[in-house]
Amino acid sequence: MKFLAGLDEDSARSLKRQLRDIWTYSSVSLEGNSLTLAEVEFVLDGGLVDSAMPQKDRLEVIGHGKSIEGLYLLIGKTISEQDIFDLHRLIQTESVTDIYKPIGAWKNEPNGTYIMGENGKRRFMEYAHPIDVPVLMRELIEYINSLQMKALDFDCATSIYATIHMGIAHIHPFWDGNGRMARLLANLPVLSSGHPPIVIPVNSKTGYIQVLSKYQSQIGCLTRASGIWPDIALLTEFTDFCREEYRSIKGIVAEAHHCQRYDNR
Repeated sequence: MKFLAGLDEDSARSLKRQLRDIWTYSSVSLEGNSLTLAEVEFVLDGGLVDSAMPQKDRLEVIGHGKSIEGLYLLIGKTISEQDIFDLHRLIQTESVTDIYKPIGAWKNEPNGTYIMGENGKRRFMEYAHPIDVPVLMRELIEYINSLQMKALDFDCATSIYATIHMGIAHIHPFWDGNGRMARLLANLPVLSSGHPPIVIPVNSKTGYIQVLSKYQSQIGCLTRASGIWPDIALLTEFTDFCREEYRSIKGIVAEAHHCQRYDNR
């Protein structure tokens, strides 16, 4: 990965581990995971099981850590539907099989959520119907693959991240794990261009949910006829949000390179 270039082996390994921990902590915490960053680091480093940790939360952390490694293997490659299913299997750690909650497959039942409408009132919004999901996700996969070999600058990478992220979140193609999958897959073109991952910090959760809800409320339910992005101009606010949140990770990477230069003096 290009953002590691110039670092010695130990520094590169340390930075990659730090990003893994922060990325995992932030993504699972946005979904309600209770583990602290220190606990996430402990779990991902293979620490002994702490009986006080909720098993579900611990397994979510392990699954997300594995999914990051799985994503790294796809950098610069043409991805397939099966690759996405494989990542979903890594993220989802349930041990009980349920035909109504498929793991490594598209959802087979409609799903939706309550969002805040522009009039300030909560309303129920349906995500894409299961019958439309394969078509919409093929469109998204083609879009990702069209970018895999392109060198994107920071601004373009952020825009692409926001576009893919919103697309997956709006389709909601799985019964569960959609947020984590969106924040994971949207980083593939970013990483393929040599940039560090974009991470949405948990302390920005309120703003994150608001900007997602606002866009989805304006667009409405996606169908095969609408396509994934019926009005790409409406993504501007989310793109600006992601660009702002990217600063913390860019700062961590810059600090690692600064320390490397200082140590080599």
